[in-house]
Amino acid sequence: MRYRFVEHTADIAIEIYGENLESLLKNATLAFRDAFIFPERILGDEVRNIKIEEEEDLYEYALYDWMNELLYLFDAEHFAAIDAEVKVKRNGVLVVEGKLVGGKLSDEAVKVEPKAITLHNFKVEKEDGLKAFVVVDI
Repeated sequence: MRYRFVEHTADIAIEIYGENLESLLKNATLAFRDAFIFPERILGDEVRNIKIEEEEDLYEYALYDWMNELLYLFDAEHFAAIDAEVKVKRNGVLVVEGKLVGGKLSDEAVKVEPKAITLHNFKVEKEDGLKAFVVVDI
């Protein structure tokens, strides 16, 4: 299982799983996609390259910044990621490089509009790989 949606009162809560940080971030992209868009209604075929650098090797920071990058692209550039390739490097700092494949959003492609990635109960645990809990304000 890559992720699952969790019952939550007013927001969307997601448990995301991954064998390592790369797969956790890829699965976070897939969860974001399935929560907020109809992939078959995305216009065109575009690629966005993103890079995140963290001073510390903390997976929480990397996941939070990754999710916020997805939200920024969704909100500001009307771009929705359908899939992702992720590479992680550690050279004194944590460097995440991602290639997002997707396209332009149309009004018909949006299921519900995300407002913010919250820090409420936000966590990444090492448990048979990685398990994260993320709440998105809608």
